[in-house]
Amino acid sequence: MTPDYSRLLDATLGASIRVEFDTERRAVTKYSVVLVVDEGAGPQTVRVYDGTHGVNEMHRYTRAGGKQPAEIFDAGTLGEGMRASMRQIETSYEAMIAAWRQS
Repeated sequence: MTPDYSRLLDATLGASIRVEFDTERRAVTKYSVVLVVDEGAGPQTVRVYDGTHGVNEMHRYTRAGGKQPAEIFDAGTLGEGMRASMRQIETSYEAMIAAWRQS
């Protein structure tokens, strides 16, 4: 996968969203949606949503433990899961970053 979309969400927080995806005949076959925060020491992953295993999974990241086990977050198609994950990050990134900072 190659980066298809990256957007700054909040300059004050250093928060951005990165989206990569593959399609076949307009259907999403693989995706990754990542919430990243840069606090001056380089970008840090806060949360990852992906369809790598054919289901819509979400991984929380913690400062102490890194990547946490996957949780299924959406029962729809990979395209539906990708769009849902983008909406979740765009509407809740502040809370996600606050939880990551406390972990």
